[in-house]
Amino acid sequence: MVYITGDCHANYHKFSVDNFPDQKEMSRGDLVIVCGDFGLWHPDEGEAMRFEALSELPFTIVFVDGNHENFDRLYSDEFPIVDFCGGKAHKILENVYHLMRGYIFEFDGKSFFAFGGASSHDIYDGILDADDFKTKEEFYLTVERWSRWNRMFRINHMSWWEQEMPSQEEMQFGLATLEKHGNKVDYIISHCAPQEIVSIALGYGDSDELTRYFNLIAHTVDFDKWYFGHYHDEKTIMSKFNMLYHKIERVI
Repeated sequence: MVYITGDCHANYHKFSVDNFPDQKEMSRGDLVIVCGDFGLWHPDEGEAMRFEALSELPFTIVFVDGNHENFDRLYSDEFPIVDFCGGKAHKILENVYHLMRGYIFEFDGKSFFAFGGASSHDIYDGILDADDFKTKEEFYLTVERWSRWNRMFRINHMSWWEQEMPSQEEMQFGLATLEKHGNKVDYIISHCAPQEIVSIALGYGDSDELTRYFNLIAHTVDFDKWYFGHYHDEKTIMSKFNMLYHKIERVI
């Protein structure tokens, strides 16, 4: 069995038995896919408890990265890269894996193209970097002042990472992977959506390099369903594109 859901932001209550009773019939061979913003942040006093709870789940969780992940940590030696279901993944726990960008995975006999990442929409006032300040005191005072003024900003390597957006190499790798498979997969999993779908569903006119990249894939790849998160809503667009948030939907 394969299920899929939207953003977690480190709130894993959605995987409780009360919220997700189907897990009573699942085993570690069954999957729940998270469409980004899984919630891998800086370690805190609650992380050990959260990880322990995840490790006790009867199923396996796999996720693409969103724009709110700690990429310094995700791409570090803490989480080894392993072969996983036909692609490459970071092993977070025995039953939690991060699906690396641009690979095609086989789950329950179906092919899944995984490509994480998204641009943050809450940084209109900029990114603060401690290295840009003469002293730590000046940096902390600026953070406090901007917070008090309700500015929309994030802090480099603390709440924002440039790796939220894919590199040219990652995007080219994704296209090459799809081409090797005849530009045909059963499912596409991402965090954000193709720009045309974003415009239809949300009325967003602004595009970025990744949403335009997904537009290209949407027009050149034969697929059955495309699942994504990011926008904190539940919606099906043009029958093939599925925006998820709290809902856990069975795919296979």
